[in-house]
Amino acid sequence: MLISKAPQIRRRTHRTEGSDAVSVSLSGITKSYGHFAAVKPLTIDLEAGELLSLLGPSGCGKTTTLRMVAGFIAPDRGSIRIGGHDVTRLGPDARGLGMVFQSYSLFPHMSVSENVGFGLRMHGVPRPERARRVAEALEMVRLEGLAARYPKEMSGGQQQRVALARALVTRPSVLLLDEPLGALDRNLRERMQSEIRDLQRRLHITTILVTHDQEEAMTMSDRIAVMSDGELVQVGSPEQIYDFPETRFVSEFLGTSNLFDATVIETHGDHALLRLVDTGSMVKAMVATSKATVGDNVVVAVRPERLTVVSDDQGLPATLSNVIFRGSHRVYEMMVPGRNTPIVMSSPVPLAIGEATVRLSWSRNAVILAEGASA
Repeated sequence: MLISKAPQIRRRTHRTEGSDAVSVSLSGITKSYGHFAAVKPLTIDLEAGELLSLLGPSGCGKTTTLRMVAGFIAPDRGSIRIGGHDVTRLGPDARGLGMVFQSYSLFPHMSVSENVGFGLRMHGVPRPERARRVAEALEMVRLEGLAARYPKEMSGGQQQRVALARALVTRPSVLLLDEPLGALDRNLRERMQSEIRDLQRRLHITTILVTHDQEEAMTMSDRIAVMSDGELVQVGSPEQIYDFPETRFVSEFLGTSNLFDATVIETHGDHALLRLVDTGSMVKAMVATSKATVGDNVVVAVRPERLTVVSDDQGLPATLSNVIFRGSHRVYEMMVPGRNTPIVMSSPVPLAIGEATVRLSWSRNAVILAEGASA
């Protein structure tokens, strides 16, 4: 969908690293509807050419944030700058942006070429130039030869490419993606994730992606901004967010974590010796957010793939209660004495339900979360 006509920040169609991609800066933007705060004061900067994902559950404020960037709604407070220009009070057509929606919003009575060139026609681009740029855009998304087709004659993946070409043909300064792959099946969605990411890198276009799909965010993003209840909870690279979640919400929303209540017994640099409340076992854990203090009650997060079966008497005694087959691996649910809920382990080690008690352990790959003991 076209939402751009800002020549001062318009970009070339073909770019390389270090070209004229622009930055985006959101400074203290808020949005409320009556007494409901959809977005609480939010500040974040995007580097030129970066792909940032706004990730969170429904109602967390990510789409409202994207719509404020697009100019569809105005923030109550704060400012939005694109390429150094304050666009806070500008309409969508003056911001130099391109947007792809989940529903694609293609015109059913128009051919592919007419859909892609619609924005150029609205801006009065001459027919020869329009035809050239439409052909370039279709080549970028690998739809050469399909210009005469209509949306109803195309697959979901092809329609998604048409919507992407329509957003890119105007040479936007920033690309906004509002859950663009939500209507596709899993295999096609994964393929399109790779294609969009590859195209975004080749064009070096600053991009904001809204998604509630954790795997999609980790696959496509330079950075992920996790949101909850209208607030930014944590921002970082996919590896940082997954390996070092700062809160219980982030740990549970992005992947699976085993959570343990614990008490800090000793601290050594960026590690702490902990006693698990449920079992009394002693473990070591990495401090993710701040130095833990002896005597603190904390929550420890351990990813399933970091649990291992050990042969000695160290670690947690556990009995297998369930096996979940995931194709490439198996997930084991283990019951631990003194704990009401099972812990989850992902491992290639074959185990049988009801097998004699095993011992589970992990090294220092656990993380202490910012919050205190769990409820």
